[in-house]
Amino acid sequence: MNLADYDALSFDCYGTLIDWETGIAAVLAPWAKEAGLGLTDEELLVAYAENEAQAVRDTPAALYSEILAEAFRRTGDRLGRPVSDEWAQRLGDSVPDWPAFDDSADALASLARDYKLVILSNVHREGFAGSNRRLGVEFDRVITAEDVKAYKPAPNHFDALDEALKEMGVPRERLLHVAQSLFHDHVPAKRHGLPSVWINRRHDRPGWGATPEPEAEYSYDLEFPDMRSFAQAARQAKG
Repeated sequence: MNLADYDALSFDCYGTLIDWETGIAAVLAPWAKEAGLGLTDEELLVAYAENEAQAVRDTPAALYSEILAEAFRRTGDRLGRPVSDEWAQRLGDSVPDWPAFDDSADALASLARDYKLVILSNVHREGFAGSNRRLGVEFDRVITAEDVKAYKPAPNHFDALDEALKEMGVPRERLLHVAQSLFHDHVPAKRHGLPSVWINRRHDRPGWGATPEPEAEYSYDLEFPDMRSFAQAARQAKG
């Protein structure tokens, strides 16, 4: 793959650009301590992962803030500790507080010199607006779960992406998808016939964390451990 062959990049946001695991754990960990659960952050994230995936399957039109709250309640039920409305709302409202990875803003600024940038994210508009203040770049298109009334790995985001590319005047073969989650992004990207780059943020940690293990077939064309190394490779390719 030659990164110079592409004119546009579509990005997953949470897990790729924004450190959602740190953001989620910042709420789950104090709740667990209060509830008397001696679980590590990683154990809490693993317990949470499938509950979020099931919540979006059950209520695909719900705002992400509502999904977070419901997934938290389900996680509490699974762990035998009820989650109060106050705690559920705390997680639901937390998206703007989630930190960006320390390389995201600089990498995006570099990539914006050579590519059109598109967000393809399982989030609501208000939540992404808060996150984008941490990323510091103006995206050419933003496609959220609120816009398409569904959550990846459902195909809705990628169908909307096709329409956005037409409006932007970018041929489909000149688009490259960039994401961390094999479950949420590389599975549907493969189904949609899109080349993709895996930003393997968890390369130095075992397990899947807050992301379910992929059950369907996936592929990716290149792998990088972080956004910094991907942006450097893209800059070198573009010359």
